[in-house]
Amino acid sequence: MEKNIILTGMMGCGKSTVGRLLARRLGRELADTDGLIEARTGRTIPDIFASEGEEGFRALELELCRELSRGQGLVVACGGGLPTQDGAISALKETGLVFWLDRDPGKTYDALDVSGRPLAQRGRADFLRRYRDRAPVYRRWADYTVPCGDGPQAVSDLIFNIFSEVRRP
Repeated sequence: MEKNIILTGMMGCGKSTVGRLLARRLGRELADTDGLIEARTGRTIPDIFASEGEEGFRALELELCRELSRGQGLVVACGGGLPTQDGAISALKETGLVFWLDRDPGKTYDALDVSGRPLAQRGRADFLRRYRDRAPVYRRWADYTVPCGDGPQAVSDLIFNIFSEVRRP
């Protein structure tokens, strides 16, 4: 079975961009969890949060992760809060290697377009607190921690190299 590549980290750290680069390089399908939820529901993430709250959104995320865990050869770019749901991230980890894209949270927030990101709209202090709360969760689930200071291409190259080494018999 071809292992999936699971990308986790805070919103804005580059999971979707790195995921696209990896998927293209490996000839794999990219499964961006937030994008898939929007496509399937026909609603934006902010709309889902407004009508169903974070709890409703997390339920959709969990259902999607259970489905994705049955696939193989995927690059999965997870929403930032997905690893806080043990059921969602554990399902993905069963069939994949988890890479935590760890980017300086202050720089991440400062570069972030908060529109369309309900949890980022609470401000910089809340974002930094959320990072401090989530970092141990990301660390716990990660097979590999990847620093993200050198840009998406360098991060993609590093993950590609790690994954290539792991796949060798």
